[in-house]
Amino acid sequence: MKHYHLTAVIWKEGKKYVSKCPELGVASYGSTPEKARAALEEAVELYMANAKKLRLFEDVEPSLSSETRYTTPLEIAIA
Repeated sequence: MKHYHLTAVIWKEGKKYVSKCPELGVASYGSTPEKARAALEEAVELYMANAKKLRLFEDVEPSLSSETRYTTPLEIAIA
């Protein structure tokens, strides 16, 4: 069994916390940051299992295998 180290980004929207895995574009939510993270973990596991069954895993594996990741805020102004 191969283990992957992914990124979870969590932010508050209204009364819920939204969680997203940027490597896969998978998102979920929860009533607390911890619940949002747990829900995201389950969603990512299901996504990856389904990708393997559909033979699509090779398409996403390069983004999962990179050991170097940078997470940084961006400030964008829109007029």
